[in-house]
Amino acid sequence: MEQSGHITLAAETIGHIFDIPVTNTLLVTWVSSVVLIVFAFASTRKMTLVPVSYLQGVAEVVIETGYNLIDDLAHGKVKTLLPILMTFFLYIITANWIGLLPGFGTIGFYGQEMGKETFVPLFRSINSDLNATLALALVSVVGTHIFAIKYLGLFGYIKKWFSFNPIMLFVGLLELFSEFTKIVSLSFRLFGNIFAGEAVLATISSLFAFVLPLPFYFLEIIVGFVQAAVFMMLTLVFIVLLTQKHDEA
Repeated sequence: MEQSGHITLAAETIGHIFDIPVTNTLLVTWVSSVVLIVFAFASTRKMTLVPVSYLQGVAEVVIETGYNLIDDLAHGKVKTLLPILMTFFLYIITANWIGLLPGFGTIGFYGQEMGKETFVPLFRSINSDLNATLALALVSVVGTHIFAIKYLGLFGYIKKWFSFNPIMLFVGLLELFSEFTKIVSLSFRLFGNIFAGEAVLATISSLFAFVLPLPFYFLEIIVGFVQAAVFMMLTLVFIVLLTQKHDEA
């Protein structure tokens, strides 16, 4: 995204590591990961039965809320699903909120592109890059099928898609095709909402430097939370449905 308010769809390359391009969204991915690692270490470094540190208290509230929410749908699977689902939520919400910090889209350098001098921001919201949201969606959908094999067994998993009954076989193939649409749905929903918010903030900030952009920032804080929760809950629902045996339906 350029400083002038012009919106670019692709993430900009800010450097290379052994000829591997490093984009501004990849840089923020590393920053978000470090933030989460530091928070996890700081909140669990001196744990007590009754939290005495603020960070431990916050961490326990977040994890307990996620645990209860997942338990309502997954029941006995909650301990297995909690780590990956809360990782999705915490990573996405951290990435979304970090993207609202001052300097995103404004701190950078000028470079040459197609013979023209263009502004390249050093930092850009991770989920405004379709590559990032597609990677999350792939992990979500592939993980869903891994859990299905774990709970149904390989034979039970195959039976969900293939049957000697022609009607059930047709239905199974349709459901199998729908698994690919989940990748598109998850990735484009997250990407579309965050990219649209980034575009709105860039446009408003280029027109009005103070006061007026504030309501839009507050709105994006809410959107960032909602999108993280939606991604986690959709993944949870997909797992619950796919790991459900026919006699449990």
